[in-house]
Formats: sequence, C-alpha cells, structure tokens
Amino acid sequence: MAGGWAMDRRAFVRLLAAAPFTPALAQAPASPDAAPKVRIVTSYPPAARPGMPGPHPGRVVAVRSDRCVDPATSAADDTVVREMMARGISALTGERTVGAAWRRFVQPADVVGIKVNCGGHPWVVSSHEIVAEVVRQVMAAGVPASQVYVYERFQNQLDAVDYAPHLPPGVQIVAAETANRRADNSGYDPATYVEADFFGEEDTRSNMMRLVSQRLTKIINVPNVKDHGATGATGCLKNIAYGSFSNVARTHHHGRSHTLSFVGTLASVEPLRSRTVLQIMDGLRGVWHGGPFAPTRRYVFYPKQILFGTDPVAIDRLLLDIIDDKRRAEGAISIYDRSPRYLKMDDGVARDADPNVNIIIREPGHVEYAATLGLGVADKARIKVEDIAL
Repeated sequence: MAGGWAMDRRAFVRLLAAAPFTPALAQAPASPDAAPKVRIVTSYPPAARPGMPGPHPGRVVAVRSDRCVDPATSAADDTVVREMMARGISALTGERTVGAAWRRFVQPADVVGIKVNCGGHPWVVSSHEIVAEVVRQVMAAGVPASQVYVYERFQNQLDAVDYAPHLPPGVQIVAAETANRRADNSGYDPATYVEADFFGEEDTRSNMMRLVSQRLTKIINVPNVKDHGATGATGCLKNIAYGSFSNVARTHHHGRSHTLSFVGTLASVEPLRSRTVLQIMDGLRGVWHGGPFAPTRRYVFYPKQILFGTDPVAIDRLLLDIIDDKRRAEGAISIYDRSPRYLKMDDGVARDADPNVNIIIREPGHVEYAATLGLGVADKARIKVEDIAL
C-alpha cells in the first residue's frame, strides 16, 4: 500500500549533526533551507538486504591502467578495459573466477537494467567498452538478451551515444522520454513518486521510470567522473537518482540548489534502492568543469580508472576528491567554495564559461546527506580502498 513521509528542517539538522563530516564539508555548511519537506509515495517494500549499500558498505576497488585510454585520441583499448573489469569485479567479490563474481549480482531469471550516463556526449559518457562488457558478463551469467535493458531518461541522448552496434542483438535500449522537454510522461510510473515544492513550481512531483518500478529486478549503475554545477560532482548517486526520475532539474535554479537533500532522497526510494546492486564508475575519462556536459574537450581529463563497489556513497566520496583535486591543479575554485563573490546568478550564462564562476551554490554535501539515509559510508576514515594497477 502507498506510504509517505516528510522531513522538516529541524530533523535534517539533527541528522546532519550526527554525520561524520570531512574538514572540507565542515567549512561548507548547508544553507538553512536546504531540506524542504518531501513526501515519498511507493507501494514497494524494501528488500531484506537492499542493493544500496549492499554487501560491501564502505568498500571500493579502484583499477587503474595507463594503457586503458589514449588521451591524444580519447580512444579506449577494449582489451585493457575488459581486463580491468575482470580484475575489479573479482577483487570486490573475492571470487576466483569472473563468472562466479557476476553471479553474485545477477541470476538467469533477472531482468537487468544498466543505467548509463549519456549527458556528457561526445567526450564523457558511459563508454561503449564498459557497457558492452557488462552486457557480455550479464548474459554469460545466463540472463537472456531480451531481459537486458540499457537505459537513460532521454532518447535523444541515447541516440547520440549509439550503443546498439556494440551490443548483442536483442538487448533493449530504452528511454523514458524523447528529450528534456517534459512533453511526455508516459515512461514514468504515476503511482511511484516523490513530491516536494522547491521554488513554487507548478509541477511538484518527480515520478520513477516505469521500467525501474515495473520491469527491472536488478540494476547495474555505470556513472562517469564528472563535475556538476549544482552538486559539485555527479557520480553514482546522482546518476541513479536523477537518471531514474522525471522533473528533477527544478531542484536548482537561479543560484540556489536543493540537490543536497533531493539526490539521496530519490536514491532511497523503493524499489530503486533495493534493486540497484552494483556500482561501476567509468573513470576512463572525466570532465572537471562545465559538467555534467562535455561538448568540447576543453575541460576533459583522463583519470584512467574504473571504480567498483555496491556502496554509491563511498564511491562518490572518493569522486569529490578526484574532481576537487583536478580543479585545484587547474587553478579553479573548489567545489566546496560557497563564497558569494564567485556566484553569478544568471541562469542564461554559459555553464562552462569560467572555472572561477559558480552559477549555482554547489552542494557536495549531498554525499554526506545520502549517508544519513543509510545509503552508504561517507566518512573517509571508514572507506577501505583496494587499489589495483595494471
């Protein structure tokens, strides 16, 4: 049966005070109105052991190789990427064979969704090589091609990235709507949604994709290493949350952002939380400013790594450092910088115009907030990273 809950600002403050903050976040406190009341409506109960944070909370495997991508051409080496994938999934699970490792997450009866990220086309998207290897291993575990879905919110972005030539026949490639115009809601579930009024907008509901709520039994999340003007970085949490719900861009507008609380809130909604069982962050390429888009190579860089885990919060906590360290190396302001002097409140300004201008006060604290919802571990002292160099 349907249920709902609301969180007021005082409850949010209590949760935030109890969370283990990093020094950077302690210097960047959330604004007092950062947690509007929300109402979650869903008929799906949580699993006994939800997929997030899953069986490996606070654990991340990072596989690195200088040979995985050529910065001169931005082309990836498929053979090296497949080796990185094999080493990462085996190390995460402790299984001796790659097949056994994948069977920890999917079984032949599953309907498997692979949540890609296509917004950084053409330079920083969930790479063909990684997505193809995920599909290959899911099918090797016994899942038929007809039960494998590569999905994203917008069809025009999927069309631009064009996964089909890289995948076996029969794999489904599905979007919820044609483009980011909010003209067609048929791909969303009217009975599963989160309601919140951020800026007095007319439509206050964000509905889960029908594919996620009504069809998939397991989800594998394949985000990128990307800067984001509202959250500071867009990784596992934002890809699975904002990429599975409608009407989410309304959370950041004219210099202000409510992404701090809403990213984690969406990720916590059932059945999305329970069904998202594996996180594979594509760090072959990244964008350190102007994200989540990458229309030019101006801000593209090459971390040359893939991160594996079941805990999206732990991976995203590492992602914040990857993005902020790169910005520091480039002489750009920190993603934690909330100074009004760097804020240009003009929604029409080009988001990649100047790395020392914010068009929105960034909220990297969304990672800490997600931890308070039980989605994972944000305290770096408690995150165990296994580094593998090929």
